[in-house]
Amino acid sequence: MADRLTQLQDTINQQAEHFCNSIGILQQFSTPSKFPAFDRSGSQTPSQQQGQEDYALLFASLISKCAKDIDILIESLPSEESSTELQVQSLKRLESENKESAERLEEVVRHGEILLEKIQGALSDIAQAQLDMQNPNLTLPDTKPQL
Repeated sequence: MADRLTQLQDTINQQAEHFCNSIGILQQFSTPSKFPAFDRSGSQTPSQQQGQEDYALLFASLISKCAKDIDILIESLPSEESSTELQVQSLKRLESENKESAERLEEVVRHGEILLEKIQGALSDIAQAQLDMQNPNLTLPDTKPQL
């Protein structure tokens, strides 16, 4: 994953691309202006008007979403108030939390392994009981004392 500055630069480049494309669309679909000295009438067809409105809405939403992304990325950057000491303290706190979580995980794994052994033993007993029920002739040998 890219670092925050690279993400910010990519998002700013994307915003510039949206601005550039929106200007290109405006130039492509803009209607000619009327000048008083000329008598030409530059009327648009309804399909051109509809396409222009769709592009305006599309680029407006793209530009506003990209601007929100830029704001989020800027807010996620470390502040100037963040000193090396604060970062070290934060890392130590995170390391201790990580260690506690690892110990809890190891305990849960040990408990799970004990339960697994009990379940496997119970399944083995069940399987043996089913085999004994299927073959009644193979049950316990006759243990009568001989005289």
